[in-house]
Amino acid sequence: MADEPQRSRLGRGLAALIGDVGDETAVVERSRGQRRAPIAHLKPSAANPRRRFAETDLDDLAASIREKGVIQPIIVRRLAGEAERFEIIAGERRWRAAQKAGVHDAPILVLDVTEREALEIAIIENVQRADLNAIEEAVGYEQLMAQFAYRQEDLARVIGKSRSHIANTMRLTKLPDDVKELVTEGALSAGHARALLALPDPSAAARKAVAKGLSVREVEAMARAPEIKSVEGLRKPKPEKDADTAALEQALSEALGLAVAISPKGEGGELSIRYRSLDQLDMVCRRLKG
Repeated sequence: MADEPQRSRLGRGLAALIGDVGDETAVVERSRGQRRAPIAHLKPSAANPRRRFAETDLDDLAASIREKGVIQPIIVRRLAGEAERFEIIAGERRWRAAQKAGVHDAPILVLDVTEREALEIAIIENVQRADLNAIEEAVGYEQLMAQFAYRQEDLARVIGKSRSHIANTMRLTKLPDDVKELVTEGALSAGHARALLALPDPSAAARKAVAKGLSVREVEAMARAPEIKSVEGLRKPKPEKDADTAALEQALSEALGLAVAISPKGEGGELSIRYRSLDQLDMVCRRLKG
């Protein structure tokens, strides 16, 4: 019970930080901590749940930073025993892009927070922006529970997600490493991953689901119908694409840094581009607009 007031205060502070509360005192305290600092004086946190930063996204953001600078402050905390050096809590992507852009300093927001609070803020900032893939999100929740004795109810309240979302997301950590990698790369969605948990051999089913482009419902059908020994029982195999189409898909995928699929239909066809975040969607839109 003694922890409850502390967690309640923490929840209000985090809400104010991400613009969800009109607490004037919190806003004043926040503005007082804003300043500029050399890029070289910032370092990423080993606890940051986000592990992957697409080079294409970084290049696009770097181009924007060269034009207009770093607009949104990078959230940091002071490094113990090191004067004027800071650990990044949220905004590592902006920091990486700023380095690519050759920028020497950036706006920072200095917070006086504990390691636990820093991890909470990092997870909230990334989850709110949909920057974390499902595996990174699950690992972040697992860190909070393992290191700071959080319960799922606590996480749901502080993170702003339902308890069922927390529980279902954390279950993904039980998947084999090769399946986690497919989810991290965006080859499989979180829905696919949850459906694979119900299968006796998630790795084999995941490889087949990717190879045949199975939907989440089709993978769920595999779990409901154990008598079906392979995905061939769910849908007829697609005809193999000709070499020219496959080569064009590969070229477009490399150019965009995203998964691209071409489905010819007579003289026409369909072109699909899979993105994992709103930033990636924005990047595609900017390129299409020239």
